[in-house]
Amino acid sequence: MIRPVLTEIGIFLVPFAVYALFLAASRSGLFVQSSWPVYVVARLALAALVLVIAGLIGFAHFSGAAPDSTYVPAHIEHGKLVPGVER
Repeated sequence: MIRPVLTEIGIFLVPFAVYALFLAASRSGLFVQSSWPVYVVARLALAALVLVIAGLIGFAHFSGAAPDSTYVPAHIEHGKLVPGVER
């Protein structure tokens, strides 16, 4: 469960990292407060939220088994544990 959460946090940070790379490439002063005005940070946060929502929708849509599949839980066959599978 931690990997999807860290993935979404990483996706959220992408717009800020791209803007920081832009500031570094243009030599505009990466750590200067005037390079990070409120309206720019708000737009970056909005873009980040859109990316996170798109990532969550994509994760829900493309992960897991097909909707018509049947889950067979873990069970013991011939004295050995057989993991659960989706058929």
